[in-house]
Amino acid sequence: MSEPPPTTLSSLKPLGHARSLVEEIGERIAGDITAGRLLPGARLPTEQEMMDAMGVSRTVIREAVATLRAEGLVATRQGIGSFVAEQPAQALFRIEPGQAASLADALHIMELRTAVETEAAGLAADRATKPQRRAIRKALGAIDAAIERGEPAITEDFAFHAVITDATGNPQFRRFLDFLGRFIIPRSRIRIRALNMRSYLLTFQQEHRAIVAAIEARSPEQAQAAMRSHLVNSSQRYRSLSPKQAPQAPP
Repeated sequence: MSEPPPTTLSSLKPLGHARSLVEEIGERIAGDITAGRLLPGARLPTEQEMMDAMGVSRTVIREAVATLRAEGLVATRQGIGSFVAEQPAQALFRIEPGQAASLADALHIMELRTAVETEAAGLAADRATKPQRRAIRKALGAIDAAIERGEPAITEDFAFHAVITDATGNPQFRRFLDFLGRFIIPRSRIRIRALNMRSYLLTFQQEHRAIVAAIEARSPEQAQAAMRSHLVNSSQRYRSLSPKQAPQAPP
């Protein structure tokens, strides 16, 4: 049976340069899906069609589609193309792009993460298997490598927190992070003036090391304290670096 032609989408127009091209393409396609312009099972435009319409490289298109696939919005059929997932995972709980655009929204998400990930870190310290502890160490090393390459380590940061939730033995923790997606990393959404990115990354990486050390020591209490400290400190850093500080959350 022949596949239907792709729908004409609002996403197919040239992109600007103010934001990450991969992120912007992903948001546009996700917007077409959530708005119903692309229905479950519909075929996405071909890579060449998107390249021509948006004026970007094949690599950018592939990375954007890969991100959507990782979020459960898109499925790829070998030799045929990419399609909207029959049951998009993000339809259950999705932080919309505009919802995470302000510092206040990002801090709300950070508070939500603190409640969930503090418990996850404690469970990971108690339950992580040797392979899972190796995976956590590997994820920590991937952040180091990204920093050395001069990258913001957004994907690696998300992967680090995700692999800790995997080590809880409770798949709902990982599903929660997957629902939130990359919006859990505020620097992927918020521009902060006069930010020395490398210095910032090295600071939070030290906090990551404390979390890993507590998990390695199999100390749930220390792991919870380290994770909570990291997320609370991150919220405070974003408040202090913002031109206009957001209202202080109650302790």
